[in-house]
Amino acid sequence: MAEKNTGKTVTVEQTASPIRRPKDQRATLAGLGLNKIGRRRTLADTPQVRGMIRKVQHMVRVVEDSA
Repeated sequence: MAEKNTGKTVTVEQTASPIRRPKDQRATLAGLGLNKIGRRRTLADTPQVRGMIRKVQHMVRVVEDSA
């Protein structure tokens, strides 16, 4: 069944370097739109994005929005 777009978002901040990490983890960071420590991206809160975050959870953190 297709996922409905509910408009929910999640903000992710990169906290660690991808140097000396496996290529798939580096590619996952790039897929999230992250490439430097401290960068933040606001993404749609989908199961696919949550899975990407889980894969690189040691290099990112989910930022709580004040909205």
